[in-house]
Amino acid sequence: MKRILVTGALGQIGSELVGKLRDVYGETQVVATDIRKPGTTVTESGPFELLDVTDAKQMFAIVQTYKIDTILHLAAVLSAKAEAQPLAAWNLNMSGLLNALEAARAYQCKFFTPSSIGAFGPNTPKEQTPQDTIQRPTTMYGINKVAGELLCDYYCLKYGVDTRGLRFPGLISHVALPGGGTTDYAVEMYYEAIQKGTYASYIAKGTYLDMMYMPDALQAILTLMEADADQLQHRNAYNVTAMSVQPEDVAAVIRKHIPSFTLEYRVDPMRQAIAESWPNSIDATTAKREWGFKTEYDLQTMTQDMLAKLQCRLQNTKTA
Repeated sequence: MKRILVTGALGQIGSELVGKLRDVYGETQVVATDIRKPGTTVTESGPFELLDVTDAKQMFAIVQTYKIDTILHLAAVLSAKAEAQPLAAWNLNMSGLLNALEAARAYQCKFFTPSSIGAFGPNTPKEQTPQDTIQRPTTMYGINKVAGELLCDYYCLKYGVDTRGLRFPGLISHVALPGGGTTDYAVEMYYEAIQKGTYASYIAKGTYLDMMYMPDALQAILTLMEADADQLQHRNAYNVTAMSVQPEDVAAVIRKHIPSFTLEYRVDPMRQAIAESWPNSIDATTAKREWGFKTEYDLQTMTQDMLAKLQCRLQNTKTA
C-alpha cells in the first residue's frame, strides 16, 4: 500500500485507522474522506476530501487525482440504525460499496471493506461459528454484509480485483463514540461507569456476543492488507475475534477498577432480537492459519486500558 483512500474516515473504525495508517505509511499518503468535515485530527493531519460514497463520479475523481492504489471502504450504516431505516441503509451500504469496487476495478486498486458477525443469522451454529457456514441474516445490515461479501468475491473472480475483508465482532474504542451498533452497549458501559457509576444495558443478561478492542482490529486490517495474496484462500470476510462476553462479564471487570459500579437492564427489544440472531462465539482459526491473525487484548487488559484512556479524555474535556 502506497497511496491509500479511506472512506467513512470519521466513523468508528476510520477515526483511529487513519492515524495509524499515516503513522505507518506517511501523512501525505493517506487520503481521508467523509460526507462531513468537522475540525478533527483526521481532517487536519493529512489530505482530506468531502465525499458522498453514493456519488460515483466524485469517488472516481478522488482516486484519479491522488493516484490511489488501495481503497479501504468503511462508509456504512451500522446495525441498529440500518434496522430503523432499512431502505436508506441499503442505498448507502450497497451503492457505496459498488461505487468503491468499480473505482478499484477501473484504477487497479487493492480493496478492503469490513464485514460483520451480523452476516450470520439464527440458523448459523451459535457456538464457535465456523468460517464457512450458513448465512441467512434477518436484519437489513446483515443482508447488506452478506451481499457485500459475495460482491467482493465476484469482483475478485470476474475482474481480478484484489479484494480482502474481515468479519468484525463488536469493536470497543475509547476514541469514537457509539455509532448505532448493537454491540455498542459495551462502549457505553465504560463511559457511564466513569461518568455516572451505573449503566442500564439495552442487551439482556446472559447474552453473549463477540468483541474486540480497536487496536487489535486496526492491526488485523494492516496485517491482512500486507499479506501475500497467494496465502489468502478465503480473502473476503475472515472471521476474527478476541473475546466472547455477556454484559455482566464486562461489568464484573469494571468493578475491579470502580467497585461501586452497578449494572441494570433496560432491554431494547429491537437490538436484543438482533443480538440473539448472532453467534455466541466465532472461530477465527482460518484467519490465524492463512495470514497470522492474532490479538493482544483480552477483557481484563482491554478494560484496564479503556478506563485509563477514557478517564484521561473525559478529564481533559472538563478542563478544556
